[in-house]
Amino acid sequence: MRTIARFVAAACVFGACLEAAEARCSDAPRAGVDWTGCAKPQLMLSNDDLSGAVFTKANVSSTDFARSKLAGAKLVEADVSFAKFEGADLSAVDLTKAVGWRVDFGRANLDKANFHMAQMSRSNFAGARLAGANLSKSEMNRSDFTGADLTGVDLSKAELARVVFADAKLAGGNFSFANLARARLNGLDLGAANLTGAYLLLTQFTGANLSRATGLTQAQLDLACGSAETKLPAGLARPKSWPCADEEE
Repeated sequence: MRTIARFVAAACVFGACLEAAEARCSDAPRAGVDWTGCAKPQLMLSNDDLSGAVFTKANVSSTDFARSKLAGAKLVEADVSFAKFEGADLSAVDLTKAVGWRVDFGRANLDKANFHMAQMSRSNFAGARLAGANLSKSEMNRSDFTGADLTGVDLSKAELARVVFADAKLAGGNFSFANLARARLNGLDLGAANLTGAYLLLTQFTGANLSRATGLTQAQLDLACGSAETKLPAGLARPKSWPCADEEE
């Protein structure tokens, strides 16, 4: 009888937890709202104040957050596929292990955002501010960072194949052991960017300034693509293969 009583009590507690969770998911959007684990796809939340909101493990795919305030929000392990954050304030947002496909972060404020181990392939970061952001071990393949501010960003061990960095600010960025295969960094000044161990197969450096980059070796450079205008660190020489015959857009 005691065992049955304990089971009934536990079931009641569990049921109460479910009711509480359901009630929480019904909360209206507001600053600090807790939608942990909630299904909130395809909502229209543009221009809303969601500062400090919690979306941990939530499904907010295809939701419109354009120009919303999300400073300090938590989207840890959230599904943000096809979501729109264009022009939103996402400063210090936590997107650790978040999963997204074709997410629009265009012109968003992502200063000091945390994308550690996030998957954001084919996403748009054009014109976004990511100064001091953590993108280590993230997957950003084929994403567009045109005109983005990546000053001091941590991209160590990130997957950046075919990423476009046109007109981006990369001074002081950490690209150590990142996969930059076929990424486009033409004409950029990389400042003192750390390229230790970075994979540079057909990475495009035409006209780029690598003179102050650290960790770059001749073996890495021999895999990359550049031009006579590419500035190199002291002690490194332009490969005879430059410019690459099969350099791709």
